[in-house]
Amino acid sequence: MSGWKKLAAASAAGGGGLDVDEVFSTYLWTGNGSSQTITNGIDLDGEGGLVWTAGRNSAEGPYTWDTERGVNIALATPFTSGNSTQSSSLTSFNSNGFSVGSSFSTNRNEKTYVSWTFRKAPKLCDVVTYIGDASDQVVSHSLGSTPGCIIIKATSATGDWIVYHRGLTNNGANHSVKLNSTAAQVNQGGLVATDTTFTLYHTATVNTNGVSYVAYVFAHNDGDGEFGPDGDQDIIKCGSYTGDGTEDGSNEIDLGFEPQWVMIKRASGTDNWVVIDNMRGWVTGRFNNENKTQVIYPNSTNTEINDTLSNITSTGFMLRNNSSKVNASGNNYIYMAIRRGSLFPPESATEVFDIEYYGQTSTSAPAWHSEFPLDFAFYRNKSTDQDFNVYSRLMQTGGLWFRNPAQFTDAQATFDFMDGYYNAAGSSSNLYSWMWKRAPSYFDVCCFTGTGSARTVSHNLGVAPEMMWVKSRNSAYNWTVFHSALGNNKGAYLNTTAAPFTNTATWNNTAPTASVFSVNNDGYTNQNGDVFIAYLFATLPGVSKVGSYTGNGSSQTIDCGFTSGARFILVRRTDSSGDWYIWDTARGIGSGNDPHLALNRSDQAEVTSDDSVDPASSGFIVNQVSATNINVSSATYIFYAIA
Repeated sequence: MSGWKKLAAASAAGGGGLDVDEVFSTYLWTGNGSSQTITNGIDLDGEGGLVWTAGRNSAEGPYTWDTERGVNIALATPFTSGNSTQSSSLTSFNSNGFSVGSSFSTNRNEKTYVSWTFRKAPKLCDVVTYIGDASDQVVSHSLGSTPGCIIIKATSATGDWIVYHRGLTNNGANHSVKLNSTAAQVNQGGLVATDTTFTLYHTATVNTNGVSYVAYVFAHNDGDGEFGPDGDQDIIKCGSYTGDGTEDGSNEIDLGFEPQWVMIKRASGTDNWVVIDNMRGWVTGRFNNENKTQVIYPNSTNTEINDTLSNITSTGFMLRNNSSKVNASGNNYIYMAIRRGSLFPPESATEVFDIEYYGQTSTSAPAWHSEFPLDFAFYRNKSTDQDFNVYSRLMQTGGLWFRNPAQFTDAQATFDFMDGYYNAAGSSSNLYSWMWKRAPSYFDVCCFTGTGSARTVSHNLGVAPEMMWVKSRNSAYNWTVFHSALGNNKGAYLNTTAAPFTNTATWNNTAPTASVFSVNNDGYTNQNGDVFIAYLFATLPGVSKVGSYTGNGSSQTIDCGFTSGARFILVRRTDSSGDWYIWDTARGIGSGNDPHLALNRSDQAEVTSDDSVDPASSGFIVNQVSATNINVSSATYIFYAIA
């Protein structure tokens, strides 16, 4: 959804704010040695801001670039040097991102890079410059709230990167740490901040007479954020915590939102700064000690490393390592975290759902391309007998099947692309993948660890889910399905044809809400100690429809509220046994025979010999044919469709 549409819609509803995706971006690219445009949706040309880049597999940077100092002017965060002019590096700030030239720092051929872009915006970030005067200088900023973190660097002379943070001793008023160093916090001068200014005392590190400085000023939202449809959501937290030295995830940091980016520094001891984001690899609900957190040290020229440090949760992050970097017992740590977007529901299904066969867009990675960074996908060869392979960004290289085996490791499965995912499955055009992006009111994914007793599980769908698929990643348990038409004391198994069952423990006899769903002592949904993954689906007008119908024995139109028909259809009979049939427009939905697959079948290739569904502008038509029996008179059915 474009910014002006969001603001217009919010204004009509009585007020609103910007989306996370309009003011922050993590973007990945592979260098081509020439030039390329990075389109991340951030208006740097009109609004201004900061871009932080780093080489992932080569020692390029990390560097900061900002609209106050101008293009091709870099500051290296591991070093004390001032401005460095690098021609053909970051060559322009654009209305929807930035451009890079042929410089090794940003675009070395076949090397991979990451950028973190912060747009200037109230309650998020500001970039200001000033000239030191060796007195008690007052510098204005435009955050509209008291800063949570300020990073200052001399640009016309050498000098350390000085970081003031509200989580340091004395609320950061007279203590600081250095971004270019592993050193612990020190008592170094002072800084006092308000919602419009920060005052620099005469310390030489940030206020030497005649020296030019840049300051990156970050907010801390504490219930006063102004983002999202109602203009009341928080998206940035600058906080602190005490390490407990455990590895079991018991040290969980509650942000009140799911993060997409976090920077952590041990303040009370010597150690590297740590930057993690969900685009490069940040798992949730650690399975069998999986080691898939991609880390960059902004104080070092080292390439990206793979380390088990932290897991994302639906409401924050947990420490999964007793490493001194993030969780040494009794130590103080500071962090800055950015919320995962979007906060707005999608306007079109093409923003959040796609189907493609292997290599359809390009034969180079990713194997399956989408029009968005995706979060969940499954694929299978439509022409042979095989199972569906199931992958999720939150599992990274972990895979599942729609049969019931436990999670397997697939080192070739990677999600660190802006437009799809990769798996070395082969090059057959018969390999189709169905791909989803998480979005409010549409689809969400969350992981949790079973307790074996009644509990709730937090999610970020923003509305009550109407359908959920829950699977243990440790055990060969069934995929268990909740559907609103079945109710909260019934369920079905996605991997079998068995009729729906009754079990009050499965969903704790409790309907899900806009923020949580409930489970009890059913091992299939809450086995003690097992790690589970849950996929949550909802009806979003014009985009998706979760519903039910009763068969009439001939043909009937299922009205989903669409205008151009359904691109994806899932149907399952609920008054008796039945398959989980899927149809889609990529393989064909027409007036004649329509190919179908069944999510629960690994012993059958695509069937092309029946006309079970037909297109309809409002949704789809179901026909009663014996091949599928999806419209038997008086029989009941559940369905899920995407426009």
